[in-house]
Amino acid sequence: MGKIGFDNEKYLKEQTKAILERVEGADNKLYLEFGGKLVFDFHASRVLPGFDPNVKIRLLQQLKDKADILLCIYAGDIERKKIRADFGITYDAAVLKSIDDLKDWGIDILAVVITRFEDQPATKIFRNKLKRRNIRVYTHTFTKGYPTDVDLIVSDEGYGANEYIETNKPLVVVTGPGPGSGKLATCLSQLYHDYKRGMKNGYAKFETFPIWNLPLKHPVNAAYEAATADLRDFNMIDSFHLKAYNKVAVNYNRDVEVFPVLKRILEKITGSASIYKSPTDMGVNRVGFGIIDDEIVKHAAEQEVIRRYFRYACEYVMGLVDKETVQRVELIMEDLNLKPEDRLVVAPARKTIEDSQQRGEGNEGIFCGAAIELKDGSIYTGKNSSLMHATSSLILNAVKELAEIPDKIHLLSPNIIDSIGNLKKNILNTKAVSLNLEETLIALSISATTNPTSQLAMEKLGGLKGCEVHMTHIPTPGDEAGLRKLGVNTTSEPSFSTKTLFVE
Repeated sequence: MGKIGFDNEKYLKEQTKAILERVEGADNKLYLEFGGKLVFDFHASRVLPGFDPNVKIRLLQQLKDKADILLCIYAGDIERKKIRADFGITYDAAVLKSIDDLKDWGIDILAVVITRFEDQPATKIFRNKLKRRNIRVYTHTFTKGYPTDVDLIVSDEGYGANEYIETNKPLVVVTGPGPGSGKLATCLSQLYHDYKRGMKNGYAKFETFPIWNLPLKHPVNAAYEAATADLRDFNMIDSFHLKAYNKVAVNYNRDVEVFPVLKRILEKITGSASIYKSPTDMGVNRVGFGIIDDEIVKHAAEQEVIRRYFRYACEYVMGLVDKETVQRVELIMEDLNLKPEDRLVVAPARKTIEDSQQRGEGNEGIFCGAAIELKDGSIYTGKNSSLMHATSSLILNAVKELAEIPDKIHLLSPNIIDSIGNLKKNILNTKAVSLNLEETLIALSISATTNPTSQLAMEKLGGLKGCEVHMTHIPTPGDEAGLRKLGVNTTSEPSFSTKTLFVE
């Protein structure tokens, strides 16, 4: 932990140069399909230690005088309230957050594009919300004929049926909150309209993963497969690139499978042979050139595969994914010769359960434990009690260690704990009165106003960012929110912390 395997500045220099070269190669304008997370790309920062999760924003800052930004969202994701896991918010909320985040960096979006729009009720509410906040909104329908009938796709009934978006700058970045947002269709629709107007503009693709110039089975590329197991994505050798250049390049199945159709569409739009001979040709990704220590990166990526295994195992018991998704990640772990216990915090967290069972401890017969690995490699644990959740005791134990506070000293005043418990039980009529992590952090901040020791401990909370945490149970909403705000990397066993079905 704490070792660097990626050079942001080297990457920024390479990536900016590659994008500008493509812009210059376009006759008038380049539509850049911008995949992956635009802001807070925590997956990349986990598998590439040293990667700034906001490096793409820094890239756009360098290009903002030359770039317009379109933010796409699929109407179906709005309707089914699809969740962006790293923030625990829906995709429509993620769009709003992205707009705010970009503004904080001095970057304005040109418009939001709602794709595959069919007058869905929740989507219309979202569209109205944006319009009433003076944000330009365009709606695109499902493209008729896609993907087989190219003549219909590239016609006034296909891409021509979509509303044209007026852009002003030589680079148009088309992004979205996640996969399937409709970025490619938006780019191609714009190209269709441009060519009808006599503007011979270009298209390129920017995806961080898989990294085309790393080996197919490299752990970083394996971690991408694990991350998209629910989408059934898998990496493969780009056969088109190998045939055209006799060079091995890695891509993922959807890009390779759709390339012949995409090539035909581009040729139909432009009226000439495509400049691209392979899906890898379309990409401008230079992230592989920012790796400066392959061994550090490999280890970090292997740890991410294990995290994904635990995440999907939990989502399976929650009914969010099917068994095949879990099995796909298990196969990836087998390929890399990994097991769950290779995540160092797993065994200590499990041991807290064994110890509690032997001593007859626990809250309402449920034993919960958690472990954290601090940045110096030391590991500390916590367990649940009638007063607080396991994650609460874990975080208090961790900050005590960082602040060098003796274990026997209490950080929370008994009066504060009793007061919160009384509020939850007698006023709010909550079944569980033990403090979840969010409540514990609030209690700590209150104690800090009168207790210098609590104040010292609270100041150490920032030192937990990036640390590894494992729990023997799926966290409650309050625990999950608290852990996310602390910025720790969290996994848990696919077990519930309570016998009740509804958890507050």
